[in-house]
This record gives sequence, C-alpha cells and structure tokens, in this order.
Amino acid sequence: MRRGLTPSQTVGPFFHPALLHEGWNDLTARGAAGERVVIEGKVLDGAGAPVNDAMIEVWQASAAGRYDHPEDRQERPADPNFHGFGRVGTSKDGSFRFRTIKPGPVPGHGDAVQAPHLNLTIFARGLLKQLLTRIYFPDEPLNSGDPILSALSPDARATLIARPAGRGGAERTLRFDIVLQGKDETVFLEV
Repeated sequence: MRRGLTPSQTVGPFFHPALLHEGWNDLTARGAAGERVVIEGKVLDGAGAPVNDAMIEVWQASAAGRYDHPEDRQERPADPNFHGFGRVGTSKDGSFRFRTIKPGPVPGHGDAVQAPHLNLTIFARGLLKQLLTRIYFPDEPLNSGDPILSALSPDARATLIARPAGRGGAERTLRFDIVLQGKDETVFLEV
C-alpha cells in the first residue's frame, strides 16, 4: 500500500449492535392512517446464501402520498402519526420483517405519477456502498404507468414487485426477497 492513501473498506458488520433499535421495524406503531401491510423476505447473496447481518432502511410516503419531509410541500394532508422511516436487520437465516402502511401515489419528474412504493436502502458486509431499490405492490393499477417499472424488462420488473405471502389475517402480508447479485438479482437504482 502506498503511503497517504486510505484503502477502501466494506460496509458492516456492525448494524445489529449499533444501528438497530427495538420497534423501528413497525412504522405503524404510532397509529398511522392507511392499509396495514407486513413485508417479509430474505436478503440473499449471489450464491443464494442468506446474508445474516444486513440492515434495511425503509423510507416512504404516507397513505395520502406525502413524505414527512420539509421539502414535500404538496397540498395533501400530513399524517402526524406516520414518519415514513424505519430500519430492520436480518436474522441468522437472512430473513427480515417489518410492518407499515401502503403509501399513496407520489409525483415524479415532469409530473409523472409514481405508483405506490417503498424506498429501500440495503447495507451489508461486502458492499462498498449501500444499495437502493424499491418495493411495488402487486395488483396496483398505477404500476403499468410508473416511470421506473415502465423502463424495465418484464423479468427485471418482477424483482421490484412484492408477492402475496398467502397468509390470512387483519394485515396483508407480502413477500419481497432481496438478491444482491447473480440470477434473479434485484434491480438496484442509481440516485
């Protein structure tokens, strides 16, 4: 190594003890308005092995389609009980689970309407920087006109749409696996 240069380092594995807090995986805990949804899945590496020390951040709009952010000045009602941010870590088998609400559609570039979606940031050991992706909802009519989904092939688009998990109950449960590379790799976005 040459003197004066700092070698690149990968992210992690410090998420569980340092950055995860109890309750951050329930974005509805304060009584948010909207349809309750549980998202569960696994983070998998390129060989299909579980990533047991990843962290996922969730950032989303409210049921009315408004972000809890000072730059969102839409004339849509704010939900004082919903902040739209959460974190969840993966367990030993790479699984994660969080509870949220289905967001409303939000405006995009050039006034294009974006289908309801959750923004995810994935941090994991072996990554030089975080990965960004989205979760879209199955059977959502606005998916067909969403600018990001419309720009993808059908196979790539499928990696961004959650699947029904087949469980009954008061909350809808959706499955969304995150594949970091290789076959069925999740589409990651450059921002």
